[in-house]
Amino acid sequence: MGDAVELQAGGRTVRLSSPDKVFFPERGYTKLDLARYYQAVAPGILRALRERPTTLERYPDGVTGESFFQKRAPKNMPDWIPTAHITFPSGRSADEMCPTEEAAVLWAAQYGTLTFHPWPVRRTDVDHPDELRIDLDPQPGTDYDDAVHAAHELRSVLEESGLRGWPKTSGGRGLHVFVPIEPRWTFTQVRRAAIAVGREMERRMPERVTIKWWKEERGERIFIDYNQTARDRTIASAYSVRPRPHAPVSAPLRWEEVGVAHPRDFDIATMPARYAELGDVHADMDDHAYSLDALLDLARRDERDHGLGDLPYPPEYPKMPGEPRRVQPSRARKSPS
Repeated sequence: MGDAVELQAGGRTVRLSSPDKVFFPERGYTKLDLARYYQAVAPGILRALRERPTTLERYPDGVTGESFFQKRAPKNMPDWIPTAHITFPSGRSADEMCPTEEAAVLWAAQYGTLTFHPWPVRRTDVDHPDELRIDLDPQPGTDYDDAVHAAHELRSVLEESGLRGWPKTSGGRGLHVFVPIEPRWTFTQVRRAAIAVGREMERRMPERVTIKWWKEERGERIFIDYNQTARDRTIASAYSVRPRPHAPVSAPLRWEEVGVAHPRDFDIATMPARYAELGDVHADMDDHAYSLDALLDLARRDERDHGLGDLPYPPEYPKMPGEPRRVQPSRARKSPS
């Protein structure tokens, strides 16, 4: 696998063992290629991860090997990487790593981390999200171009509520739009704001967009996955490598690029050149913090005027106050009244 190499990041040295181990056989990219990629975009991915409890999606033997999500901070983690104590919906808790230096990203890459999944909170306040994250998820029969149509309408919906979104590719067929917000609301309230966005999108694009939780009801539409805003649900960070054969990355975009650029344009070989030319196109996100008041007012109007309250949580979550019956419609129709 070759002798270990030492990489520099922010004044620290990170040792990379087995640098020649192939992580992406289709392209021949090695563990060292992965680490070099993260070196090239280090300020950008650190901006996305800084101070955030982060779950590591690890592939120690590369993309074709076994994988797992590591939520708890590894026991061998250096003491210069801080942690945050977080609580899961089950009531259990854990200490998760919170990157504060570029070297933390390289350290994680040494242990086969491809994708970083940060919480939408900072370690100083783990109960109040500072990002509203909208996931535009293509369903069977739809593709990235359909997500693009939805994203442009989503931009309008957000702007009408006084919000600005920053778009990025998912690294697959979808798009993510992140809105920096004031850390004043709970996970439940932020999720309710996401539901309000989804319902407004449904009203405007009923043939193209859905917020239906049950797959049997979604049809060939873009699903706005409001449950990605529930506690302990995370979305791959900007610049994260995704576990697919061609080594794609989740690429931050400018709005004028949405519909022009394509997810296949961005991988660990092409993103460094883009980053060297443009820098982090989402660098100004942390300069903003918006209010959710307008979206929460919309949620209240939906409930008051149309009887539209909460929507189902994922099956592993405890039953929540005000949540409708958590059973798929086809099964509910077969149940005795």
